[in-house]
Amino acid sequence: QVQLVESEGGLVQSGGSLELSCEVSGIIFTVRDMGWYRQAPGKGREFVASLLNGGQTTIDDSVKGRFTISTDITARANYLQMNLLKPDDTAIYYCYALMDNHDTYWGQGIQVTVSS
Repeated sequence: QVQLVESEGGLVQSGGSLELSCEVSGIIFTVRDMGWYRQAPGKGREFVASLLNGGQTTIDDSVKGRFTISTDITARANYLQMNLLKPDDTAIYYCYALMDNHDTYWGQGIQVTVSS
C-alpha cells in the first residue's frame, strides 16, 4: 500500500523558514512527479512546487525565489524549503506523488501557520 509520510508543520514568524518533507513508501512503480499543493482558509487548493523524475523543478510564481524543492538519492522523498515566509503562506500543505502507472497519491496535509 502506497503511503506518503509527511513531516510536521508548525507556527513560524513572518520572515522565518521551515522545511517540509514527504517520503513515499510501499511503492512498486517509479515516482514520475512529486511535489506540493496548498490550501489556505476559504480558498481552493493551489499548486506550489513540483519535481520531475530527472530533476526538473517547477515553482509557482507566488513563492518563486523563496521556496525550493529537492529530492534525495532514493528519489522517493522530497523536501520543500520555505524561506522568507509571509502570513499569506499560511495554509495546509499537501504532498502528492504521481507514479509511472499514472496513479496519484496524496499526503494527509501539514498545517503551516505564519504569524505577522
